[in-house]
Amino acid sequence: MNIRQARLEDLPGMQACNLHNLPENYTMKYYLYHALTWPSLSYVAEEHGRVVGYILAKMEEPEEHDGPEKSEQVPHGHVTSISVLRSYRRLGLAKKLMLQSQEAMSTIYRAAYVSLHVRKSNRAALSLYRDTLGFTVKSIEEKYYADGEDAYAMQLTFNQS
Repeated sequence: MNIRQARLEDLPGMQACNLHNLPENYTMKYYLYHALTWPSLSYVAEEHGRVVGYILAKMEEPEEHDGPEKSEQVPHGHVTSISVLRSYRRLGLAKKLMLQSQEAMSTIYRAAYVSLHVRKSNRAALSLYRDTLGFTVKSIEEKYYADGEDAYAMQLTFNQS
């Protein structure tokens, strides 16, 4: 098993992994945008040249604030999507993918934290994020997903040294 930075030729395999596992699907243009804009943040798990898992991540754009209460924006990353094929789960691949991307966010972009959304019903992912990686739930976003399911908005603050 090999975990490495995603390359352009991995995008079809990443998309296939997403289509196989997740109800939220993205166009190839969306994968390409991530790969070209933040090439150091997305990773794949591969076996014999086949993508069996991936993380698609980005840096969030600073929010525009009007008025005297303008707040200082800190750079932060966001996990757009992560998926591991069912037969490769429980091997620690999702954790390794998350840690690789988080390290790049912190060191390359000086991100203060990383955020993500997870379905309220996805207990396995919630356990990974909260119990294993130390994320906290910041809020609940009602009807976040296309099918109407709520999402936990989660966040992990990086140790800044």
